[in-house]
Amino acid sequence: MEEKKITLRFRLSDNAGDLEPADKALLEKARLTALNAYAPYSRFRVGAAIRLDNGEIITGNNQENAAYPSGLCAERVALFAASAQFPEAVIEAIAVSIDTDNHEIIQPVSPCGACRQVLAEYEHRQEREIRVIFSGETGKTVTVDGMNNLLPMTFTANNLKKSK
Repeated sequence: MEEKKITLRFRLSDNAGDLEPADKALLEKARLTALNAYAPYSRFRVGAAIRLDNGEIITGNNQENAAYPSGLCAERVALFAASAQFPEAVIEAIAVSIDTDNHEIIQPVSPCGACRQVLAEYEHRQEREIRVIFSGETGKTVTVDGMNNLLPMTFTANNLKKSK
């Protein structure tokens, strides 16, 4: 038996002001988008903003439903909208931020597992890494280059192909 180690690489910024200007603007767009999320049950509003290689910025926010599994996360709303509107465009980066009523969250909040898997699918599809930027309401910001740093050992279309 062989033991292996997985290493994840990310950058931690003390605040959004430390980010590159384009990433800072994208995170601010995500923060503004979170304010309009439909989250009457959790009061945990999430906003996502995607920058495409054609210069377009596509946003999405979480959409809750009284039947909880019927809702959708902000990241997937934005990803699906980007793909529907600009199917040939490459996703360069996605920023994710939150807004809550109950208390201020200062720790960065990363995409959930389902959103990570969808991001991995888009990355596989476009054969190019996606930068993921995420934060809490205030405080530190995390920047990750590529889904292997958020979802190692990713399940992709290659897993569905017959081995030779």
